[in-house]
Amino acid sequence: MSGANEIHITPGMQRYIDKNNAYLAERDRYIREVVKKSKFDTIAVHGLYTMEDALEDYQGSIIEPIFMSTAQAFHDSDEMAAALGYLIPSWSYSRIANPSTYYYEWTLALLEGYGFDGHTECCSTSSGMAAIMTAVQPFLVHRFHNVLERRNFVATAQCYGGTFQQFQVRLAEERDVECRWVEDPTNLDEWASKIDKETRFLYGELPSNPGLGFFDIEAVADLAHSHDLPLIVDSTVATPALLRPICHGADIVVQSATKTLTSSGFGIAGAVIARSPLVTTIDNDALKNNFAIYVKYLPNRDYGPNLHPLQAVMSLNDMRTLRTKMDRMSQSTMKVARFLETHPNVESVQYLGLPDHPLHELASKYLWLVDAEHDELYGKPVNRYGHLMSFCVKGGPERAREFFDGLQRIWRATDLGRIKSVATIPSISTHQQQGEEGRLLAGIPPNLVRLCVGGEHPDDVIADLDQALHRIGTSTTAAVTR
Repeated sequence: MSGANEIHITPGMQRYIDKNNAYLAERDRYIREVVKKSKFDTIAVHGLYTMEDALEDYQGSIIEPIFMSTAQAFHDSDEMAAALGYLIPSWSYSRIANPSTYYYEWTLALLEGYGFDGHTECCSTSSGMAAIMTAVQPFLVHRFHNVLERRNFVATAQCYGGTFQQFQVRLAEERDVECRWVEDPTNLDEWASKIDKETRFLYGELPSNPGLGFFDIEAVADLAHSHDLPLIVDSTVATPALLRPICHGADIVVQSATKTLTSSGFGIAGAVIARSPLVTTIDNDALKNNFAIYVKYLPNRDYGPNLHPLQAVMSLNDMRTLRTKMDRMSQSTMKVARFLETHPNVESVQYLGLPDHPLHELASKYLWLVDAEHDELYGKPVNRYGHLMSFCVKGGPERAREFFDGLQRIWRATDLGRIKSVATIPSISTHQQQGEEGRLLAGIPPNLVRLCVGGEHPDDVIADLDQALHRIGTSTTAAVTR
């Protein structure tokens, strides 16, 4: 960690360092010999919280404890000096870290790294937007003093509205960091044409919200690495139950755990998961060797986008059944998509699971229900495409709003990833601020409805969609008659 070599290590500090090195060695052994050999569901349920931890330290608590404390006390000055010099694992102050966030981070690092031979680490954040900021800011520093650098990065135009605002307004307009948008992320030549010596990273969201954009992760990662650049991927919609970008060459994954990872809707949370080491043109060994730990203990210590310990454990608890939820809700969404594509009042349906979707074949290369081959129900690999879809209502934006206002069971909200089905019209909600030009760039027409299918029976979701769509037909017929 930066600054560690400047610290004078006393004999007392060295004792704490030796003790904690032994602890870390034992934890690494446990991860390697036990956790890494466990199935995805087992890791989601247990993470790194063991029965020994519970019995020895936490009075036998089966569920990870919540540390509602702002700070950690130390045995003596030697331990404090070692901890604040980042020479031993500690949490010191909850703006920097907290034991409850550790459990959340360890579990997410293992889930995103499931099937990956290398090492992954996680840094928790207070939201998905904070996760994006955490992931991109360290690469946008000036590399050379007294030299004008026209910093830029390359990103998919099909992305969440908040991401567009952060990149286009906060970075490009306010900080003079150019965002070079890729309109067709399946076109590798377009990606390549936007890279130059001042490019700092490539960024992509897939499947994208709300248009279900997708790209070839392996090919884009190879392109990034050929320029010594990292690939950052927002995989919020898929979750590690269906897609683990690091296994396909990505360097960093961003998660808005607020959404599908948790699904309860009880709170906001985010995460940055990174492989170690990663490639970058930034001359910073700590950043390269362990990006997630670097941003946790240095940039985020100063910016303060921390995750509350209560929310960390609530999110962790929701994640335990992730695979089962994603399987069920993906199947329900497929049934809903098939219904909508045949409805006379629906202009088009965007869902990667539909065979006639132009990106279906590419998505099928990457989107697999984790461990389906070990599941007695399937016994073989199974594609699943998530529970986010969108569709365009026939008749334009007014008809779309009429349909939207007619929903009775499906909730009208800007949220997604809930256990309850939620719908929105992105042009007037999540993507309103980016303007008509920005929405055109991202392929978001005004009559597009985003639907996230929840855990209800799909027949009941379909019934609500049908009655709301029927209102359009009735209104249209009445208008023509008058």
